[in-house]
Amino acid sequence: MCELLAMSANVPTDIVFSFTGLAERGGVTGPHIDGWGITFYEGKGSRSFKDACPSSESHIATMIKSFPIKSELVISHIRQANRGGVALENTHPFMRELWGKYWTYAHNGQLSGYEDKLTSLCFLPVGDTDSEQAFCWILDKVLEKFGYKAPEDLQSVYRYIAQLADQIRQFGVFNMILSDGEFLMNYCSNNLCYITRKAPFGKAKLIDTDVVVDFDKETTPNDIVTVIATRPLTHNEQWNILKPGQWTLFRKGEVVINHLEKTD
Repeated sequence: MCELLAMSANVPTDIVFSFTGLAERGGVTGPHIDGWGITFYEGKGSRSFKDACPSSESHIATMIKSFPIKSELVISHIRQANRGGVALENTHPFMRELWGKYWTYAHNGQLSGYEDKLTSLCFLPVGDTDSEQAFCWILDKVLEKFGYKAPEDLQSVYRYIAQLADQIRQFGVFNMILSDGEFLMNYCSNNLCYITRKAPFGKAKLIDTDVVVDFDKETTPNDIVTVIATRPLTHNEQWNILKPGQWTLFRKGEVVINHLEKTD
């Protein structure tokens, strides 16, 4: 299956360290060789980079690892294809506009028997993955429930999306990351974790390659940075492991909803 990576921070922060570890799983320490992508939010806009070749071999991925693009919110994905061919249109993250915002989404897992259940009218998939069809269905249901004007309480939208994710999970494995550029949601079906780094900062060592960073030298005492991943990226830090059906919502690196009571 695929692997997910995301970051929410209270100050513009680069994701070079975490992405370096993830990229190794795209062909070196993992089998996820069928493409990769990453989206950086910058204000209301975003920058996206995708490639249909393995992240461990991609020149674009090499650029991302060496060029510290700073953002408060990032979503990334490396793909092991199961639904849909190896092609750029099937490469995550997927993005759509809703309520004047770019919504970005990535999925880890495989769904079955969903084709005639997760149908949509307003948001249509470009590729032929189960992931993109589920994303379009989620946005269709959100538009149907809340209408064409965004509600003042966007957290209520994410609570509804969690209910939709519960329904999608009945079709198979559905680990998801979703953002409107302000909030960052993770939803766990079987494998998802996160870590929040804040002062006092220390050193961290990647699992997948011999890279160590001393965050105390790279941050200020006020920085708060949360990283979400399918599996822990570092050896020497305590990651929060989510259980099936659990989900969390972050804003500027901090938890605003921690829905951890639902498990299977």
